[in-house]
Amino acid sequence: MHIRLAQLGDVQAIAEIYNQGIEDRSSTFETQPRTSMDVQPWVADMSRHPVLVVEVDGAVVAWANLSSYRARSCYVGIADFSIYLHRDVRGRGIGKALLKALLGEAEERGFWKVLSRIFTFNEASLALCQACGFRTVGVYEKHACLEGRWLDCVIVERVFPSNQPGPDDEAAGA
Repeated sequence: MHIRLAQLGDVQAIAEIYNQGIEDRSSTFETQPRTSMDVQPWVADMSRHPVLVVEVDGAVVAWANLSSYRARSCYVGIADFSIYLHRDVRGRGIGKALLKALLGEAEERGFWKVLSRIFTFNEASLALCQACGFRTVGVYEKHACLEGRWLDCVIVERVFPSNQPGPDDEAAGA
C-alpha cells in the first residue's frame, strides 16, 4: 500500500471509485455519476486542499480529499473531508491509513479543524472517524432527500489545537 498526493493521471480512477459510492447510496447525496473532467479540478490545484490516493499493486484503490468548508475568511482553517474506497478493498485497514495521512496533511497545511457529515447508517465510516480521533458533534435531521427518503447525518469533527489561531488573529474573527 502506497499513499501519495493525487496526480492528473489518477482522475479516472478517482471518478470510478466515487461513482461506486454514488451507486451504493451509502455515502453521498449525489446521484449523478462523475467523469474524470468533473474530478480534474480537484487534482489540478491542490495548493490548499489536497487529494490523496492509495495505490495497491500499482492501482489506485482509494482516495480522500479536503475541500473548502465556507467562503468566509473566518473559516479558512476549517476543511470538509471525503474518503472513498473501492468496494474490493473495504474492511482491510486502508481507510484508516488514508484518513490518518489526510489528517496529517490537514495539520501540516495549518487547518485547525476537519469535519464531515456521515449518514447515520454508515457504521463503517462512523467507526473509522471514531478510530481516527473525531468526535460526534450532533445530528442534522432530514439533512437532504435521497431517492425520496429523508436522511439524517452525523456531524463529526477533528480539531488540531496546535493550529488554532489566537483571539487577535484575523482568521479567528467573524
